[in-house]
Amino acid sequence: MNAPEKKLLLLIGGVLVLGLVAYGMKVVLVNPLRKIDKQTAGFRDKIEKIQGERRAYFSAEQVVKGFAQRTFSDQIGQASAKSGEMLTKQILLSGLREGDFSRLPYGPVKQRYAVELGWNVQGQGKLVDVIDLLFLLQQSPYLHRIENLNLSQGDAGGQVRVGFRFLTLVLDPAPVIEAVPLKAGLALESPERKLLDGIVGRDLLRPYIKRAPDKSGTPEHPSAPSGPSALRIVSLSEWMGQPEVHVRDLSTQKTQRYKLGDELAGGTIVMVDYRALPMPGNEGLKSFSRVILRIGNEYWAVERGRTLADKWRLPPEQRPNQLTKF
Repeated sequence: MNAPEKKLLLLIGGVLVLGLVAYGMKVVLVNPLRKIDKQTAGFRDKIEKIQGERRAYFSAEQVVKGFAQRTFSDQIGQASAKSGEMLTKQILLSGLREGDFSRLPYGPVKQRYAVELGWNVQGQGKLVDVIDLLFLLQQSPYLHRIENLNLSQGDAGGQVRVGFRFLTLVLDPAPVIEAVPLKAGLALESPERKLLDGIVGRDLLRPYIKRAPDKSGTPEHPSAPSGPSALRIVSLSEWMGQPEVHVRDLSTQKTQRYKLGDELAGGTIVMVDYRALPMPGNEGLKSFSRVILRIGNEYWAVERGRTLADKWRLPPEQRPNQLTKF
């Protein structure tokens, strides 16, 4: 092998050695660095995602706390009692008669992260007062919703029947909050309330009534009922956490309020029962409330909307467990 060939061989060998060294450096140094860079980028994305979730969590936490501050209570029983009391106060503030309204409990119904409860409200009164009531309830600062609103003709001009469901929430679990005083946004004296006066002025809910034919020899008005048939259970609600029974005398159009332990229909009021039971005399319908009386050694019940003449004996298998203490 002559000298040029040796030089060429050494040159080729040197190139191979440099290639091996470069490959070795890539394997030993470059590839781990690239892997570290890739992992670092992945960690950076995860950190940014966690920080974004953390910001969203604290933002959502503030929103939830804001809702919690507007609830009636973090306890179901207290929320039901306070919301019922608020309804009664707004009815009276609107100029309506409490005895003309029934408030039946609704719920509690378990929802995701909350419990829904409220009241089914039915009543009647002057149209202007009913508008005032709906306006005040809508402006309530408490967390609420009004649904199934129904307005229909009343018994006289300017009178309407109204029905709706007033709902609120109890958060579950409820966050720890600092109680703040709540104040309604608008009052009856606000200009926004005056915008509804057109509904009252035109009596929009009263339809045209065709004049009844003249029937000589027949009384214009039927005679009013008397006795137990004249006493109708119109409301089974609560006031200050205590159940109340409102009985309307159809002959005098006056409403009397009774409480537990009072005498009624020859017996003693022992309980207001809110269980859903078949309607006596019409098993296809449900009755959702009744007053239970103790007459002698027997228990009798009168459904809301029925008269005292419709009371029925409550058999042992249909008696609520709470009756054992009476």
